[in-house]
Amino acid sequence: MSAHTAEVSTEKPSWFGGTSPYNVSYGKLMMWFFLVSDAFSFSGLLIAYGFHRFNHVTEWAVPDNVFNSFPFLEGNNYPMAYVGLMTFILIMSSVTMVLAVEAGHRNDKKDVIKWMLWTIIGGFTFLGSQAYEWYHFIHGTEAGGIVDGVLYHGANLEHNQYGHKLFGSFFFFITGFHGFHVFSGVVINIIIFVNVLAGTYERRGHYEMVEKVGLYWHFVDLVWVFVFTFFYLL
Repeated sequence: MSAHTAEVSTEKPSWFGGTSPYNVSYGKLMMWFFLVSDAFSFSGLLIAYGFHRFNHVTEWAVPDNVFNSFPFLEGNNYPMAYVGLMTFILIMSSVTMVLAVEAGHRNDKKDVIKWMLWTIIGGFTFLGSQAYEWYHFIHGTEAGGIVDGVLYHGANLEHNQYGHKLFGSFFFFITGFHGFHVFSGVVINIIIFVNVLAGTYERRGHYEMVEKVGLYWHFVDLVWVFVFTFFYLL
């Protein structure tokens, strides 16, 4: 027998942290590809808005004068208060989605159901709030506004009592495009919620579908932060 004792290597592999961060499932990877491509769509819209916004500075509507109504408090001036509330609701729905994903990692079906339900409620509440905002914007104020010597009430794609008509066009398209994403997310959340109730993911042994739809929901919330900043605050 050899007198030399075999040396055991104590050198650790390059990755020694449990689950490799590069071990991403096909479904998650495709969701990330979709979100990146969708981000380009919203970026193009916001860049176009910014271009026209600063090309028509004197004619552009002032958000504080447009978005200043609050349900059940008609006649009072609350600049951006309702939009701020909408933003808070959507951000909180993102928090409940985080909790749903975390519960899924623990395979806690009861908690996944609870937090998914709150996320769905938050999504519906945001959509209802946006419907009210659209209604107020379309009908405008009783006093109306004079644009190019003509008195207009409310706004549509042809005229806008608050200023340049492009403001209305961008408002309908950008907030409508985002609202469509929120509505799609709510529908997907409901489908996932039903599957959770049916025990589909419990039988699979994981709740990855909750995590994938969570990525989409967080993206929708993040986009709204940019829409809120560029459209309502600038």
